[in-house]
Amino acid sequence: MARRISEWMHQVSTGPVTLLALAMFVGLTAWVLPQQAARAAEAAGGAGSPDMSFFYSPGDLYRWAEAYGASGRQAYVRARFTFDLVFPLVYLFFLATATSWMAGRVFPPQSLWQRANLAPLVGTLFDYCENVSAAVVMVRYPDRTPVVDLLAPVFTGLKWVALGASFLFLAVALAMVARSWARERSRQ
Repeated sequence: MARRISEWMHQVSTGPVTLLALAMFVGLTAWVLPQQAARAAEAAGGAGSPDMSFFYSPGDLYRWAEAYGASGRQAYVRARFTFDLVFPLVYLFFLATATSWMAGRVFPPQSLWQRANLAPLVGTLFDYCENVSAAVVMVRYPDRTPVVDLLAPVFTGLKWVALGASFLFLAVALAMVARSWARERSRQ
């Protein structure tokens, strides 16, 4: 199944589709994300957020819930089920198409590196798991939410590992394409 998903992503990741995905990602990151981040920081009272942490403990999650207060927790949950439903889809669209498109130019068709386009999908799935688990903790606070409070930080860390690997792969593939292009230009 993973192979079929990867192959499908390669098929749909044409140059124009990848450029569209890049434009959407840059647009959302440049114009919408700063406004959302400011609203989140205001609602959190500067206490921090699970979304932007690489590692945190269940205790940190409960400290954030306390620091946010009732209205901050409501704002946090609302953001997870509005903005944070859309933004992961946008970065998934960009990372999956860009990774697929670049891998198709750098690696042979049968290379396992062609499946690097699955990493953004994995990161997005962990992002959604993180959002749901952290939101459940916020909704239930001050009650404890065993297991879910342990899973939220795990999902967050796995999200960042998968997305970091996606961006790293993309940077390396871009460098390889640029090097190949420079060699061809120097031969002319």
